[in-house]
Amino acid sequence: MDVLGLTIILPLLPFYAEKLGASPAVVGLLIAAYAACQLVAGPMLGRISDHVGRRPVLLVSQMGTLTGFLLLAFAQSLWLIFVARAIDGLTAGNLSLAQAYIADVTRPEERAKSFGIIGIAFGLGFLVGPGVSGYLSQFGYQWPIFAAAGLSATSIMGTYFLLPSSPPRPEGEQEGPPLPAGKRLTLLDWGTYVQYFRRPELAGLLWQFFAFALSFAMFFGGFALYAERRYWWDGHRFGAKEVGYFFAYAGFLGIILQGGLIGRLVKRFGERKLVWSGFFAATISYVALAFTWTTPQLVLTGLVSSYGNGVLRPGLTSLITQRTGRQEQGVVLGLNQSLNSVAQIVAPSVAGFLIDRDWLAAWALTAAVITGIGLSIRTTKNA
Repeated sequence: MDVLGLTIILPLLPFYAEKLGASPAVVGLLIAAYAACQLVAGPMLGRISDHVGRRPVLLVSQMGTLTGFLLLAFAQSLWLIFVARAIDGLTAGNLSLAQAYIADVTRPEERAKSFGIIGIAFGLGFLVGPGVSGYLSQFGYQWPIFAAAGLSATSIMGTYFLLPSSPPRPEGEQEGPPLPAGKRLTLLDWGTYVQYFRRPELAGLLWQFFAFALSFAMFFGGFALYAERRYWWDGHRFGAKEVGYFFAYAGFLGIILQGGLIGRLVKRFGERKLVWSGFFAATISYVALAFTWTTPQLVLTGLVSSYGNGVLRPGLTSLITQRTGRQEQGVVLGLNQSLNSVAQIVAPSVAGFLIDRDWLAAWALTAAVITGIGLSIRTTKNA
């Protein structure tokens, strides 16, 4: 439910903000504001949940999302949109808290399977959510937001009525304090994590992950406004409907890739070659995107881009976890989440700046340069 709500808002927000007078640069800052609030509040929510329990903090987080959606739906000025996204960002710990709860109630050997279900939820969310957003937006921009709010309310009801207040311990484990929610970087913790960038077996992979996160955030942070200025469909420019359907198309390709195909590719080629091919495909697709003008060209470019982005996240995450001890994996994955948040602050702001000046090709080529840098980074072969 939470992922569906997120993906319904994603393709709609730039057009909704533009309707209230936002320039592309302001839209970029609006997207970045959410990530900035999340970066500040996310670690605190995790630490609070370690002490008071997952369920109450999860409920607060979900109610914050619902409040943000309702405020967004009734916003009549741009500053209220910023307030709505800030509220959602400051309480946005739904996914990390859900993962922590799963870690609390499952044995270590069962967690990969349980986390895989979250991956399936993301894939379905990125297929269904943008499609729903695109369809409902033709009746008015408020309708998709109301749908997202309804899904958020359903999620709250599920957490309140179905989730035990005291999570059961996995069978065979002794009673004790809950497992950590996964330490994440705060604004004052960066020095603590420099050690991971100094490890030869990890440094290259972490920089590659940051390059992937930057390029991905650049693409999703700017595509809606780019498409509005570049593509036409049925005699009119791309709008929220067309962007929503394109994101749904990308989600469909992601489900095909992650629904079993990527496992076969890993077995045949290994993660390292897959990561290399992912950066190569992403670079080619972003370069091609800078010079596409028609919808068929966009669809073909999206096919290549979906492969590149689809293999990079799981491939890099797998390699990073293989090169860290079991007791450090939660910390390093938290570092990945924080790098992703930083990318979502920086990249949409840059994307909005470039598109605001009508430097459309420069936006796509900037993403290509970033993935090209990721492709050029050397990583060690041994853990």
